[in-house]
Amino acid sequence: MKTNAVIRKLVRSIRGKLALGCIGLTLFLSLFGYWIAPDPTPNANRMILEISGMKPGFSIDFLLIPKPEMPATSALTRTIGGFPDAFTFIPITNYVSQKDSIVVSKYVDDGVTERLAFSWQKLGIRPEQSKERLTRRTFWLGTDKFGRDILSRLIIGTRVSLSVGSIALVVSLTIGILLGLLAGYYRGRTDDLIMWFINVVWSIPTLLLVFAITMALGKGFWQVFVAVGLTLWVSVARLIRGQVMSIREKEYIEAAQVLGFSDMRILFYHILPNVMGPVLVLGASNFASAIVIEAGLSFLGVGVQAPQPSWGLMIRENYNFIITSNPALALVPGIAIMTLVLSFNLLGNLLRDALDVKA
Repeated sequence: MKTNAVIRKLVRSIRGKLALGCIGLTLFLSLFGYWIAPDPTPNANRMILEISGMKPGFSIDFLLIPKPEMPATSALTRTIGGFPDAFTFIPITNYVSQKDSIVVSKYVDDGVTERLAFSWQKLGIRPEQSKERLTRRTFWLGTDKFGRDILSRLIIGTRVSLSVGSIALVVSLTIGILLGLLAGYYRGRTDDLIMWFINVVWSIPTLLLVFAITMALGKGFWQVFVAVGLTLWVSVARLIRGQVMSIREKEYIEAAQVLGFSDMRILFYHILPNVMGPVLVLGASNFASAIVIEAGLSFLGVGVQAPQPSWGLMIRENYNFIITSNPALALVPGIAIMTLVLSFNLLGNLLRDALDVKA
């Protein structure tokens, strides 16, 4: 079926529009997150301990204290990694402007403040410019136990989920397609050896296999991608093998063999394009599985490491709040994982229906 026809079938469905819309929004946030997030610092890691564990919608005023030296940051650098704050954020409840300084009541806790004074010279402004160093911020999804903005970390965390899904998909498809093609086409001893290897990997629980690979490669950002990708190729290989064994008996494959075409040409030019439909459907499912596995690894502490934001790591850092009066800190990243995984599963089901020529 032509690509345009598949796309038309997807966008005609309400479920397709919702799934593609959610995936598109997540992709946009992952690319331009540092321009959208309220906290554009690297890893959205602005810690303000005085306002830790605040509920969604919490607002407070800040006095901005200039930092001595700030490196120049280009637009590309900000897009990729954000940029450090030019100011230190001091939460305040009120202030009084004087001739040579500003006196503020620093917020310490509910009902607790600390009186501080800052000279205009230190703030780098004149008294009549005091409003330039005062700002009010609203934390729409609250703050975590370190006083970091949950919304900002949620936005920047989309990069991890989409990156692990994308790279794990590439790794799993590369290994699975290659081994599936070889097993289905050559059969015999080649098939027996590959299937033995597939069954061995298949018999190992996914989480244990990921643990073993992660421990061997080490904890970190890229290691998670490789570990997850190396656990998802088995289903791809089994699917490809079955499809190739069926297509191998077709007349046009026999004709290609009679014409003297090489095995590699037959595999990659005549067989592979005809099995990509089911692979795309399985790929969408594997993408969703990779997101869930990464979130689970980060929650268990062997995935993405702090301070880099990850939805699973955010749940780990804030799950204690579930039994308190502020469960949103852990529920929000959980809902984000559920929504994105559901979108990819819906996309996989819709692709299956769209690629079904009998439909």
